[in-house]
Amino acid sequence: MVKRDSIFKFLICIWLITLSLGCAATQKQESTGQYFDDSVITTKVKAAILNEPSLKVFQINVKTYLGVVQLSGFVDSAENVQKAGEVAGSVAGIKEVKNNLVIK
Repeated sequence: MVKRDSIFKFLICIWLITLSLGCAATQKQESTGQYFDDSVITTKVKAAILNEPSLKVFQINVKTYLGVVQLSGFVDSAENVQKAGEVAGSVAGIKEVKNNLVIK
């Protein structure tokens, strides 16, 4: 009976360790906290673009991964490409802005 309890406790410990390692972030996967942080950054960048009268927010897509913001979509001029990059770069918490906007 004692041996069975020890084996059961050991298996529970192994299961808990495996479970905790399975939830850890890898280099190609965001942790839950990082995903939340990226979502907050994306929201702040979208709001900043929305507050800029010269930019059309519905034509600019914003995605964030590990603090790097990617802008994509279409704008009317080179000035708007630059302005969108500046507005996005002014948001706190961003490591880099990849400006892939296209002039239509």
